[in-house]
Amino acid sequence: MRKRSNKPIMKKAFKHNDEYYYNIIRENIRKYRKVKNLTQQDLADMTELSREYICDIENTSRDKHPTVAVIGRIAEALNIDIGELFKR
Repeated sequence: MRKRSNKPIMKKAFKHNDEYYYNIIRENIRKYRKVKNLTQQDLADMTELSREYICDIENTSRDKHPTVAVIGRIAEALNIDIGELFKR
């Protein structure tokens, strides 16, 4: 029989779910796009995505979750480090 450890149970290391991070990404894409004076169509053209898809990503009421590759393409088009899109 194994002896039970007296170590306290570790709390979970994460606080947020996927939707929390997608909302941060959404807000940051919109923010950086506007800072660079780009329309959704401009960003779509730069990333070879449709304007509708950019709109879907930015709009919280539409349940679009871009892949890491798409997020990377958007970051490159905005000329920012991809990590900037994850910052609160």
